[in-house]
Amino acid sequence: MAMDGSTPLRRSLVIQSRVIAALLMREVLTRYGRHNIGFLWLFVEPMIFTLGVTAFWSLAKGTHGSGLPIVAFAVTGYSAVLLWRNMPSRCCNAIEPNLSLMYHRHVKIIDIFAARLLLEILGATTSFVTLLLVFGAIGWMHAPEDIFKVVLGWVMLAWFGAALALLIGALSTRSELVEKIWHPMSYLLFPMSGAVFMVDWLPPIAQKAVLLLPMVHGVEILREGYFGSIVRAHYDLPYMALCCLLLTLVGLALERACSREVIPE
Repeated sequence: MAMDGSTPLRRSLVIQSRVIAALLMREVLTRYGRHNIGFLWLFVEPMIFTLGVTAFWSLAKGTHGSGLPIVAFAVTGYSAVLLWRNMPSRCCNAIEPNLSLMYHRHVKIIDIFAARLLLEILGATTSFVTLLLVFGAIGWMHAPEDIFKVVLGWVMLAWFGAALALLIGALSTRSELVEKIWHPMSYLLFPMSGAVFMVDWLPPIAQKAVLLLPMVHGVEILREGYFGSIVRAHYDLPYMALCCLLLTLVGLALERACSREVIPE
């Protein structure tokens, strides 16, 4: 124990938190710059996308298979997609442009991933909450029936996105093909992720198929929390947690292996 009474673990956590905070600020400035609205694009960008989809569905008078409010259905679905899908894209090939930072002995690959993941979670969450408040204020959306279940679904989707991002990010350091494969795969996963349907609307055989995808369970939990008794949600929380845990463990193992092989420029 040090003279100031702090333990080695506590000192390590303090150092790592400072490193991640510094990387977070660097990422914000690098990605959004200092001009115009700057870091506000972190929140505005996902809001614009969700608003665009919501407006298109509303103007086209699109149907989604039930009497659920179209605005609430679109906001809960597309916000959830932006949460889990953007994180792997940001971590994919994230090490190469940051190789010069690896000269600092306190900067590790996991810190670079953590900074980018926190940035995406912060942006998507702020966008989602802002849309709920704004649309609720003008009467387009009602308050969630079970806010705790909405939070649970959101947290599980964030965990899934972060775990998948660790895996994709670590694999991308080994081969450029990972990025080329992930991007089209993310678009293919989008229509099956539960954003544009409720599992209950599908035939039984299709329900079993889509419920193999962990993110579908998170979206179902979120929508059950928001819509409550007017929807019939299908999800298995332990199954999703197990998938997220396995992805996390594999991602961390690959990240640790990559950290031994990466050579700073």
